[in-house]
Amino acid sequence: MKAVLLSGFGGSEVMKLGEVERPVAAEGQVLVKVVATSINRPDLVQRMGNYPPPP
Repeated sequence: MKAVLLSGFGGSEVMKLGEVERPVAAEGQVLVKVVATSINRPDLVQRMGNYPPPP
């Protein structure tokens, strides 16, 4: 499956689209298919290393 792979803090220059193995749900777990997602400003600022992660 396709995934965005991160090599460190920064903007789009550290984000690469790549292929990873599809996860397998273990007994008692479920696998949820995500078709769309979004991020907000604090997520972007945190990715640039300028905002501390939540406790």
